[in-house]
Amino acid sequence: MASSYRNNKKHDLFVSFRGEDTRDNFTSHLYSALCRQNIQTFIDDQLNRGDEISESLVNAIEASAVSVIVFSEGYASSRWCLDELVKILECKKEYAQIVIPVFYRVDPSDVRNQTGSFGDSFSKLEERFKENSKKLLTWRNALKEAATLSGFHSLNIR
Repeated sequence: MASSYRNNKKHDLFVSFRGEDTRDNFTSHLYSALCRQNIQTFIDDQLNRGDEISESLVNAIEASAVSVIVFSEGYASSRWCLDELVKILECKKEYAQIVIPVFYRVDPSDVRNQTGSFGDSFSKLEERFKENSKKLLTWRNALKEAATLSGFHSLNIR
């Protein structure tokens, strides 16, 4: 399975981000810089509708060699972001996909422990999904795992 993944790689990089937090600033600058370096980058600039992340988004994650997760204050308030995160970590395990967390105006320990303003965002989502404790636990574990990976934390740009 891993060899078919490598042969079908469509993108060098997948970027997971919370649109309303970073689309018009950090993420758009990152995307432009990557394109200038001829790095094939997938960025989902569609507004998510429906309950699940789309199959095309799942395919884009699977078809990328590297995923960059831009953690921002509102990232944990989006079920789509968290579902992307879970899928990215699955690809890390299954295909040895490289995963790079970027902490944009949030502290890694707040992401890891769902505390601070990042935790406040997660609490809002928790309220909406309190009946689905399995899903919440999956998201919590994914946040904890991703926040322990080596990443970039010098992004408290004001």
